[in-house]
Amino acid sequence: MTTAYSFSSQLYIDGRRTDGDSDASLLVRNPATEELIAEVPQASLSDVRRAVEAARRAFDEGPWPRLKPAERAAVLLRMAEEMERRLPDLVAVNIAEAGSVRPLAESLQTRVPVAHLRDMAERVMPAFAWDRPMQPTVAPGIGISQGVLRREAFGVCALISAYNFPFFLSMMKVIPALAAGCTAVLKPAPATPLESLLIGDFADAAGLPPGVLNIVTGDIEAGRELTTHPMVDLVSFTGSDTVGRTVYAQAAASLKKVVLELGGKSASVVRADADLDGAVRSALAGITTHAGQGCSLLTRTLVHESVHDELVARLSEGLAAVRVGDPADPATTMGPLISEAQRDKVEKLIRVGEEEGARIVHGGKRPAGLDRGYFMEPTLFSGVDNSMTIARTEFFGPVGVVIPFATDEEAVRIANDSPYGLAGAVWSADTVAAHEIAARIRTGAVTINGGSAGVNSRAAFGGYKQSGLGREWGEFGLDEYLQTKTVSWAAR
Repeated sequence: MTTAYSFSSQLYIDGRRTDGDSDASLLVRNPATEELIAEVPQASLSDVRRAVEAARRAFDEGPWPRLKPAERAAVLLRMAEEMERRLPDLVAVNIAEAGSVRPLAESLQTRVPVAHLRDMAERVMPAFAWDRPMQPTVAPGIGISQGVLRREAFGVCALISAYNFPFFLSMMKVIPALAAGCTAVLKPAPATPLESLLIGDFADAAGLPPGVLNIVTGDIEAGRELTTHPMVDLVSFTGSDTVGRTVYAQAAASLKKVVLELGGKSASVVRADADLDGAVRSALAGITTHAGQGCSLLTRTLVHESVHDELVARLSEGLAAVRVGDPADPATTMGPLISEAQRDKVEKLIRVGEEEGARIVHGGKRPAGLDRGYFMEPTLFSGVDNSMTIARTEFFGPVGVVIPFATDEEAVRIANDSPYGLAGAVWSADTVAAHEIAARIRTGAVTINGGSAGVNSRAAFGGYKQSGLGREWGEFGLDEYLQTKTVSWAAR
C-alpha cells in the first residue's frame, strides 16, 4: 500500500487522532485497479458516542459558538489556506479513492469546495444579518415593546456524506455548520473516507478548538447512532432517497432538524430551435461526468421529435469518442464506478431497459480490455417512454435516456413526471419560451442554454420532492444551521 501522497488514516475525535477502540478496519480500494490503497480504523459505536459527546461539550462549554462571526471566519480562512497548500494531496487521494479523472479531481472535487469555504468567510459571514432589530411596537394599554431577532447556532450536527464527491460533499456540510457556530461529527462514506479524514489535519492547522469538528468512519450502525443520539440536534445527509427516508425516520423520534440532499433523474428539454451542439455537449456530460455518479447530472434528454434522430446520432458519435480507463492516465476521459456492487446495479438496470423495450444506441457492456476495475461503457437508450423503469430510476452510472416530445406542454409534463426534482435544463433560441418552461419545471435548479450558476457559492443547491429537504451553499446553506431567537423588552 505504498502511495505518492500523504493522508491521515486515523479517526479525529476531540481534537486528537486515534485508532479508536475497535480492531475492525475499513479497506479502501482504488476502483480503477481494485488495488488496496489504505486501511483505516472502523469506528465502533463507542467511538461515535465519544465523538458526539466531544461535540456536545464543545458546544455547551467551549468558545466556538460564543466567538464573534469575524473570529470564526478567521479560523475558516486559515483552514482554506492549509487546504490550498495541500491541494496536491487532495487531488491525488481523490483520483485514487473516488476514481475521478484528473480535470474533475482538480476542479469540482477539490478547488471548488475550498473556494466555497473562502466565500463563506470573506463574503457571507461579514454581510449576514446575525442580529436583526425589531421595530418598536405600541401595545394599547400596555406600552411600547422592542427587541432583536438573534440568529444562533443550531447545536450539535451529524454530517453524513456520500462517496461520489467525498471532499466536496463533506465540505458543503462542514462549512456552514462551523460558520454558524455549531459543532459537528462528520461521517464520510465507507468507500471514500480518506479525503474527509484529511479535514482533521486542516482543522488542527487552523487552530479549531478541540471537539468542534470530529470525524469518524462507519456504515449503517454508525449512521444510526448519529441520527438517533439524543445529544445530536441536526442531521445533514447526502445520499440515496432510499437511505434518506431511513435517516428522516430515525431522526423523527427525537424531532431533530433534518437536511437531505438526495437523488435525481434530471431532465434536459431540447426544443426544435435549440443549439444542438450545446445540447449534445451537455447531454454527454450528464452521462460521462464521474461515470454518471452525480445526483444532479442531466440523464433524461427530452428532445423535440423533429430533431430527435439527429440528436441521438450526435450523442452516439460523441459517446464513441469517450476514452474509458484508469483516471490516472491523462488520456482517460471517463473513469470507473465506485465498486463492483454499483456496477452490478447499473448492469441490472440496463437489462431491465432492454426487457421493457428500449433500444441501446451505444454501449451497454463492460469495456473490452479492462479486466480489472469497475468500468462500464457509456450507454445511451432511445425508444424510451417516461413510464419505463430506466426513465424513472436513478442509475448513478454512465447511462442516459432520450425521450421525444411534440409540444412544450408535453415536455413540461414529462419533465415533472418524476419522483425527483433536483436539476434541469432548457435549450432554445427563444429565451422567453425557455424561461417560461424553466419556471414550470418542479426542480431546485434549471439552466438555460448552458448558462449556469453551476457551483457558484451564491446559488442555492437542493431539490423538490424526493430529491431532498433544505438547501446548501452560501447564505442558503448557512441559514439551515441557525435558529432564530426573539429577545424583547419594554421601552421605558
